[in-house]
Amino acid sequence: MTLVRLEGVAKHVVLPDDTRLDILRGIDLAIDAGDHVAIVGRSGSGKSTLLNLLGMLDRPSEGAVWFRGEPVRKMRRGRLDRLRGRNVGFVFQQFNLLAGRSALENVEMPLAYASGRAFWSRRRTATEMLERVGLGHRLESTPEQMSGGEQQRVAIARALVRRPALILADEPTGALDVDTGGRVMELLDEIASEADAALVTITHDLHVAARARRHFRLDAGVLSPFDLTQPSSGDPSEAGEPALAASVDELGSPAPTRKDARDAAAAASVTAGISAQNPVEVPS
Repeated sequence: MTLVRLEGVAKHVVLPDDTRLDILRGIDLAIDAGDHVAIVGRSGSGKSTLLNLLGMLDRPSEGAVWFRGEPVRKMRRGRLDRLRGRNVGFVFQQFNLLAGRSALENVEMPLAYASGRAFWSRRRTATEMLERVGLGHRLESTPEQMSGGEQQRVAIARALVRRPALILADEPTGALDVDTGGRVMELLDEIASEADAALVTITHDLHVAARARRHFRLDAGVLSPFDLTQPSSGDPSEAGEPALAASVDELGSPAPTRKDARDAAAAASVTAGISAQNPVEVPS
């Protein structure tokens, strides 16, 4: 069953000088339950904007977003917030944990919006999820007392505590060393598989991208697939791991141009409208 589908999706903003900046162009993407998709692209390419559209935090300028066969544009805000809260889990690069609050309090937070048994058993559920990510001994520790890897595992536990159908991970290993990042991705893959949840990962890391079953590159707002199972003949239009590696290497090679900075700023302005339920800044 198709969980979330984008059809002809475009996103643009009007800049202060009255020029239009196209962030996404004609995106077609279908994600099924249990799917694992990786999207690579340089800063300002629209990755975070695409993630926000998939997570129903933002609406497209053109095209349509469907969730479980229902058009998102027809949903009232209250219903959309509840749907997102129940079905979408966000994992951010910078963790976005509440300072001064314990790991247990951070993971409990999404369950404060639940009802019935899920609400009244939220402390036990949060404790079990923290134990699941190997932090049962750190329940009362605050983010300031934790390493980067521990904070990311708390963020993962928070994202998954309501057993979402769709997990959206924005550079989940970007702030971690290689070994810790590898363990975090193994954990994310394992828990997503157990819940048959769809996992969409935005990353600059080829090794992280290679863990997914489907691979895409976002360039100048256009989404195109890569097939890692096919060798590349050197033609940049062809798919294959060397082509994907080249696309990832390219992300860090040239210095960002003025246009890149403007694109990143525009993308940030688009993502600034995140609902009060998720008051966080999503980096590009």
